[in-house]
Amino acid sequence: MSKSRILAVVNQKGGVGKTTTSINLGTALAAVGRKVLIVDFDAQGNASTGLGVGVRDRKITSYDVVVDKVPLEEAAVKTLVPGLDLVPGDENLAGVETALAHDPKRSFRLRDALRSYRERAGADGYDIILIDCPPSLSSLTINAMTASDSLLVPLQCEFYAMEGLSQLLRTVQIVKSGLNPDLDIQGIILTMFDKRNKLSGEVEQEAREKLGGKVYIYDTVIPRNVKLSEAPGYGKPALLYDYKCSGSEAYIRLASELLHRERALVAA
Repeated sequence: MSKSRILAVVNQKGGVGKTTTSINLGTALAAVGRKVLIVDFDAQGNASTGLGVGVRDRKITSYDVVVDKVPLEEAAVKTLVPGLDLVPGDENLAGVETALAHDPKRSFRLRDALRSYRERAGADGYDIILIDCPPSLSSLTINAMTASDSLLVPLQCEFYAMEGLSQLLRTVQIVKSGLNPDLDIQGIILTMFDKRNKLSGEVEQEAREKLGGKVYIYDTVIPRNVKLSEAPGYGKPALLYDYKCSGSEAYIRLASELLHRERALVAA
């Protein structure tokens, strides 16, 4: 795998599992020997909290990287997970749009920061960089899309899920046409699947039937699991909080499937 493969975890809807996926997928990838960085690009800073990095410990954040051009490696901090680093996020990210309002290249700030990092780090850089995006199609999300090699899209198995996805797909096409022609969707991850709920099965079936020929949909489905919800309150990924729970096991399978898919994409 080429160094520093950049994947944005994106969906403009809130509560679909973006941060949960970023944290636990990143942890599972680190557990199998990959060097991983998560960029918390959401003003809520939930990925930072979920990895045990408190507000007082967020000395340099992703805001500083995109606004003040602080080098990525100066912002990265270690987490509880060996091999998994974090660029924290905080409420200052809400002011990025205002701070960069007069910069004609504002949509390229994160891309430039990550490219510069890749050049400096070379073969010693991160294997995978995951960008945890905010629940909106804001300038932050556009920055993340512009910076990324590809996108991971969590899609919750609930009512209206497909409706929101169509708007995201249109935005991806706009970014491809004007900002990042190489951008694609690496895969859709079905989340919050409840086997007791008939609707979950219907949403999965609809997604695979309507999108399966256009976009890769992961075989691994992330279940609705109480341990996944509890873990952030303890500042831990679910894989550290309870590695035997169904949610943790699903993210371990997802990491394996993702690495297999990445190898196939590189070979192609």
